[in-house]
Amino acid sequence: MVANSIHHDQLIANFQPPISLSTSMKPRTVIVLWIIALVLGISVYFIKKSASNEEKTTTNRTPGQTLLADFPADKVATIEITGAKQSATLALKDGKWSVAQRDSFPANKRNINDLLRSLAELKVSQAIEAGPSFAPRFGMDESSTAAETRGITAVFKDSSGKELAKVSFGKNLDAAAESSPIGGGASGRFIRNHADESGFYAVSELLGTLSEDPKSWLSEDFIKVDKIESISITKPSSDENEWEFTRADENADFAFTDAYPGVKTDVAATAPLKSLFSFSRFDDVIPAAEVEKKATPDKLQKAVITTFEGFTYNVTLQPAKPAAAQEGAKGPPAADSYLMTVAVTAELAKERAKPEGEKPEDADAAQKSFDEKLKTLTENLDKAKALEGRTFEVSKYTVEALLKNRTEFMDKGPGPEAAAPPVPEGISAVTSPIEIPSTLARPEQPAPEEAPAE
Repeated sequence: MVANSIHHDQLIANFQPPISLSTSMKPRTVIVLWIIALVLGISVYFIKKSASNEEKTTTNRTPGQTLLADFPADKVATIEITGAKQSATLALKDGKWSVAQRDSFPANKRNINDLLRSLAELKVSQAIEAGPSFAPRFGMDESSTAAETRGITAVFKDSSGKELAKVSFGKNLDAAAESSPIGGGASGRFIRNHADESGFYAVSELLGTLSEDPKSWLSEDFIKVDKIESISITKPSSDENEWEFTRADENADFAFTDAYPGVKTDVAATAPLKSLFSFSRFDDVIPAAEVEKKATPDKLQKAVITTFEGFTYNVTLQPAKPAAAQEGAKGPPAADSYLMTVAVTAELAKERAKPEGEKPEDADAAQKSFDEKLKTLTENLDKAKALEGRTFEVSKYTVEALLKNRTEFMDKGPGPEAAAPPVPEGISAVTSPIEIPSTLARPEQPAPEEAPAE
């Protein structure tokens, strides 16, 4: 429309109405020329007015521009994320992020940095002129209790509590799915910058890490146990051991420490114990105020794990109550998750044992290897220590190897059908039946006499 305006301006500029009328020009011609000039003038007026109205109704951001101009991602110290049912508060203190709803448990720094970087680089793919009252149409109704209509709102603040930005994330776009002959996922989502009331925007990013669930922001660091030497666990709600295993070295199989006479260990059953907690993960961290509501103290068991590297892990396990039971209703025992705590100690050698006659060049390499190993073990100890005092919710699969009773680890030996009964000496499987001597044969009994007819 701006181009049309320029075109008409040029027409007006090129048109010069007659200043003096030639005596040969007819009055009718003059009138026609004035009418043409008047029509052109009116057209230019309305075109300029229309263009002016369009300029007043455009959104502040246009496709290709960043959604948030100069977003200070490096100054963000608090992120408050609110959804329909939950909320998560992420706080930065002394260079470390934590999750407030989980008693300030360490947060996943990588996911937070991804969110901040994505938001700073987020570009508009489509601008929609609409006022704040249209938010529900885009899935950003802050009064709704349904996730699909509520959306997610994130408030970013600096260390002083000053608000840096407030952004709402609404419905996912389904344009890609509709236009593709084979379907497909969403191509982005609607988004709103609360500081910009000129409209709503569509972006091509889904921001998959964004969630109002506090547990989705937790750091994934958990205990990692290597080179197990011994394991023991008590019976539920007792200090008496259910079983205890040990092995001579990290390549050997586990065997009962106190085996009954004649009882052997089932090597296949104990094999999973070798990698216990080697690659484990937790599902959630239970706040201290909620542990009692979820715990089953009458089924608590204590496990002790030692390693060849000098670590000792003291672990407690108890089934988590089902959700219904946590609310006071009766329900079946939980089968899918357990509450777990861990405490760790370690006796690490501070000096290397130097063999007699060791060469200087060998000593340097050996000392370097020892120092690196000690550094790694010390770091592992510090990470494990940071988990103390926390109650973790883990899947049953994570601790299933510890939950077996003693008899499940016993070698039952071959089954009753594993071997055929012994064959007497001198008789083979194809030997013909033995004939019984006639002298030993049972004598035939005479037929009973018939009663005489009357």
